[in-house]
Amino acid sequence: MIKDRKNKASFELAPLITQAVLNPHLNKETLFQSCDAAKHFGFGGLCTSLNQLRLARERIGSTSKTKLITVIAFPFGSIPHSLKLAEAEWAAANGAEALEVAPNYSALQEDKLESFAEELAEICEIGLPVQAIIDMDCLQSEKICGAIEAAIDAGVSTLQCGNGFGPGVTEENIHKLKAVIKGRCAIKAVGGINSLEKALSLIEAGANFLGTSYGVQLIQAYRSKKR
Repeated sequence: MIKDRKNKASFELAPLITQAVLNPHLNKETLFQSCDAAKHFGFGGLCTSLNQLRLARERIGSTSKTKLITVIAFPFGSIPHSLKLAEAEWAAANGAEALEVAPNYSALQEDKLESFAEELAEICEIGLPVQAIIDMDCLQSEKICGAIEAAIDAGVSTLQCGNGFGPGVTEENIHKLKAVIKGRCAIKAVGGINSLEKALSLIEAGANFLGTSYGVQLIQAYRSKKR
């Protein structure tokens, strides 16, 4: 169990961290610093925008263990499917190793689960791992369950609890996802993960990955605690 792993020297936090680099006002120097830190600490991923993707790919290189992730139709998913697919195809052609997709929430709200799933399935067919954002704070429980089932049927590899806006992720969010997912795909916690205590509590609750802009601070606090 993860609770047990936290107390073992073999447990490594860094591979579970995806460093979020999504500030639209980001300059090149700051982007490169984030890329270098992700490589140095061995983070599992770095997530950035389409606009920064090529620069991040160049900086991270082709041999790093840090997976380069980019966002598609972020943060609200409210663009036509053809444009969303074009974004995903462009990302795949320009160095992305995984896609973080904001799905069609309008279809979900109208109970058009087939359309919701078909869009994700077509993006999954590109061949990269797809992380679907389930905006839990804006959805009723039955909508969340429908979205999870449709996304898993579509072939997503990971379900993410939100887009990082609004209230921070809670252990309850993760428990709800875990209860419905039942081990069929990974869980990524996102939103307000700015302390080691919170990070470890989310992992204990069932999160497989943590999306945060505080990756460096978290890993430094974790390593200090292990000493």
